[in-house]
Amino acid sequence: MMKTLFLNPPSFDGFDGGAGSRYQAKREIKSFWYPTWLAQPAALVPDSKLVDAPARGLTLDDVLPMANDYELAVLHTSTPSFRSDAKVAAALKERNPKLKVGMVGAHVAVDSYQSMKLGPSVDWVAGNEFDFTVKEVADGHALEDIDGLAWRRPNGEIVRNKPRAILENMDLLPHVVDVYKRDLTIEDYFIGYLPHPYLSVYTGRGCKSRCTFCLWPQTIGGHVYRTRSVEHVVAEMAKAKEYFPQVREYFFDDDTFTDDLPRAVEIAKGLGKLGIKWSCNAKGNVPYETLKILKDNGLQLFVCGYESGNQQILHNIKKGMLVPRLREFSSDCRKLGIKIHGTFIVGLPGETKETIQETIQFAKDCNPTTVQVSLAAAYPGTYLYNQAKQSGWLMDESNGRLVADEGIQVSSISYPHLSSQEIFESLGEFYKKFYFRPGKIWELTSEMLTDWELMKRRLREGVEFFEFLNQREDKEAKVA
Repeated sequence: MMKTLFLNPPSFDGFDGGAGSRYQAKREIKSFWYPTWLAQPAALVPDSKLVDAPARGLTLDDVLPMANDYELAVLHTSTPSFRSDAKVAAALKERNPKLKVGMVGAHVAVDSYQSMKLGPSVDWVAGNEFDFTVKEVADGHALEDIDGLAWRRPNGEIVRNKPRAILENMDLLPHVVDVYKRDLTIEDYFIGYLPHPYLSVYTGRGCKSRCTFCLWPQTIGGHVYRTRSVEHVVAEMAKAKEYFPQVREYFFDDDTFTDDLPRAVEIAKGLGKLGIKWSCNAKGNVPYETLKILKDNGLQLFVCGYESGNQQILHNIKKGMLVPRLREFSSDCRKLGIKIHGTFIVGLPGETKETIQETIQFAKDCNPTTVQVSLAAAYPGTYLYNQAKQSGWLMDESNGRLVADEGIQVSSISYPHLSSQEIFESLGEFYKKFYFRPGKIWELTSEMLTDWELMKRRLREGVEFFEFLNQREDKEAKVA
């Protein structure tokens, strides 16, 4: 067994490279998701160590000394951060030439050969689900015998092994909360719509939906929702409650936790017995009767991907949702007291100045508690990427990133009738029109007045949000 370091590398200040399937970027407010994709293989490798540099505020100088303490370093990377992460890999190898360095993540899974060409210090990269691929490397198996691996021979030749079969029995994966307890400081992790501290895990992988922009299902997880058993999930939550009594809310980060409603109901009942509060990603089609059962058993909030208020755009991206159904779902959640964090995307195929205004009005009508607005990101490996490339919508890819030097997301798509700059500018407009209205200001203020800790946090987030908008406006001015 090789002594193994799992590293989420230092990157742009405040950059969340382990974020969800829409984009990795610096957020509007301080936000960090748990590095669960690294914690899972770390749970399979005894005596390993997980270091999340961005969440800890660690720089390259902070992590370099670790190179001498390990035989293997496994780095998680993303398309926006790959070039930076490759430099971290090179620095680690320079510090300890005997160190073997591997990379995991959607970016290297999509194009392992090119990734290794651009990252000459990387010894191997793993594709698809990489948990047991990494375990076999750490176990010392011959690289040529490990499915799902691309690796470099001593002469520099890059070899790609056959793909690894998708994991069907998800209960083979150990609980990640053991690694959280061993290696992480949970107070490092913030997300704007959840109480602090929160804790997130996956209960399954894959998503039935076929959204053309969504990264994980098209590159790593697939379109079959493979799940851990109810008993396996509830047992981990019981353990988490014991480990972390300070946690105020648990989040299930499955792409769509509500893809299997009978299972969701059974898990909810188990969580209800534990007396814990929880939230999850959901599709906006959960029936009222099921919503009530989930709410009665501790559900607090849904993260729901609305994407657009224009029906044709939803058809264009294969969302499989109708605008009236999304309105009904929003109304049902309000009646039951279930909060919604609504996620929207500007710049999807079919977008115009008029559809952007239509979506802003739709967001105001549905009135989720909070919103997240992102720019359409054409990630390699997605249908949207291929569509944009073939249609001539894709901006210059020469820098290999989807973010600016500050880590702020930039528009990678431009249309003849709607420029990338216009798409970029619409994001700030969306936020302002949604939040800067009397009813929403009073709603958020009333919530703050009932909770002193929430008030302090919201005031801090307010400052960060205005700084975020100012940064974007400065960038708009520079581009103009």
